[in-house]
Amino acid sequence: MRALLFSVLILAMPALAADDEFAARRADLVDEVRLYAGYAGDDPFSDAVLGVIGTVERHRFVPRGQVRYAYENRPLPIGHGQTISQPYIVALMTDLLEPDETDVVLEVGTGSGYQAAVLAGLVDHVYSIEIIEALADSASERLRRLGYDNVTTKLGDGYYGWEEHAPFDSIIVTAAASHVPPPLIGQLKPGGKMVIPVGGRFMTQLLLLLEKGDDGEIVTRQIGAVRFVPLTGEH
Repeated sequence: MRALLFSVLILAMPALAADDEFAARRADLVDEVRLYAGYAGDDPFSDAVLGVIGTVERHRFVPRGQVRYAYENRPLPIGHGQTISQPYIVALMTDLLEPDETDVVLEVGTGSGYQAAVLAGLVDHVYSIEIIEALADSASERLRRLGYDNVTTKLGDGYYGWEEHAPFDSIIVTAAASHVPPPLIGQLKPGGKMVIPVGGRFMTQLLLLLEKGDDGEIVTRQIGAVRFVPLTGEH
């Protein structure tokens, strides 16, 4: 029995060491994102947003061959011509929404599920739509396996939103659209916010923050230049 216990402990040691390494790298990433935001001229990100960036295990949302790069502050390929966004951009877009723990959020473009997982640590519920079936299936399984039970995903064209669960306190679009989809504006609550990159694949893309007034009027603010994969669908 003693020999068996010893061997179990030996087997567990590499896993514990890896967990410690990933935790340290997440802490370093938070520091880098904080500094990067200051360099970019952004207002400081909230402690809540930085805290969840330091908690969500990004290495679980990338392909096995990309795990070594998971805590570098850059986008990474996740297959099917898609990427997981740069952590700084994830933090920026999340912070712009000023998420509240009672919020219900719509995400357009689930990808690997990382942005949804970040939001899940800050809001009441996330509804996320992915148009690529393989990504939709794998993200749904991954989020379920990792215990993100306040994220609901579906396969579909995010351009049209998710009317069944509207209106939303905020909407985040993680692919560049040629224009702001009118259905998404219609599904945003008065007082709500939407963050979306707008522009073509080979054109300048701008990250926009839209705020919907109580009277339904939309006020748009340009945040800065970005680069995203294009939003796809029948539109």
